[in-house]
Amino acid sequence: MPRGSSTEGEAPNQESRMAGTFEIFTDKSGDVRFRLKSGNGQIVLSSQGYSSRASAVKGIESVQKNAGTAERFEKTETSSGKFRFNLKSGNHQVVGTSQSYESASSRDNGIEAVGRAADGAKVVDAEG
Repeated sequence: MPRGSSTEGEAPNQESRMAGTFEIFTDKSGDVRFRLKSGNGQIVLSSQGYSSRASAVKGIESVQKNAGTAERFEKTETSSGKFRFNLKSGNHQVVGTSQSYESASSRDNGIEAVGRAADGAKVVDAEG
């Protein structure tokens, strides 16, 4: 079945059809950051702080390049038993971090959501 289509009587999965959005913003300390929102508006990845917008855009380009490669995702567990992931570039630098998830399967779904959202995502300026 084609991506985003559905069988009769079944609602289409909107998130699987919709590219996400990278929002670039300046945080309270003056660092430039980006967040990747899925097609349904949920934040699925957040960046580190950058010194300039141009550097943040390079970070976005790295997410788009690496989000489709499973080996680029580092799966972790916090000391409190929550699950997270980092997306790393080819030189092993972290370019994005997830929220904390209650289960490993939810974290793995988050990784898949990053891949879907990053593919074809638009870039917009947003307020922090």
